[in-house]
Amino acid sequence: MRCPCPTHLARCVYVTPMRLALILAVLPLPAIAWEFSPDPICTLTHQAQDAEIAITYDVRLPEYALFITLRTGRWPASDTFGMAFVGPRAGKIGTSQQTLSADGATLTVRDRGFGNVLDGLEFNDTAIAASGDLAIAMSLADAPEAVRAFRDCPRNDPPLS
Repeated sequence: MRCPCPTHLARCVYVTPMRLALILAVLPLPAIAWEFSPDPICTLTHQAQDAEIAITYDVRLPEYALFITLRTGRWPASDTFGMAFVGPRAGKIGTSQQTLSADGATLTVRDRGFGNVLDGLEFNDTAIAASGDLAIAMSLADAPEAVRAFRDCPRNDPPLS
């Protein structure tokens, strides 16, 4: 079954009820706030329980990139990567264009459009990144302000020729 993903995203990820229950069980653990930095490129970061998350936008390319680096272990090889958003604007997005670092600890997705990702982060309570049988949950409780600053960043940077 296919879900209504944008054309630039090949597949959606589905989180089983048991996996979702396990992920939600660990959410009350402390996490460091979502943070935005405009230098040297627009960057949104978060320290989740099991991973470090960074989203960048480089106006010179122009390209968005999502990096999820596990604190321990490796991402499993998988044909797809997806994110599920739990909250008022719940949704699922996915792609088959992810890459893994040489050590397998960092999963990267690059694209020219990240509107659905940013909407999911800004307007929901939880994000769940999944590849293969591995799922990483992240609280979005303090994400909206940082996401809004990230969205405004490219407009503040003049295009480089």
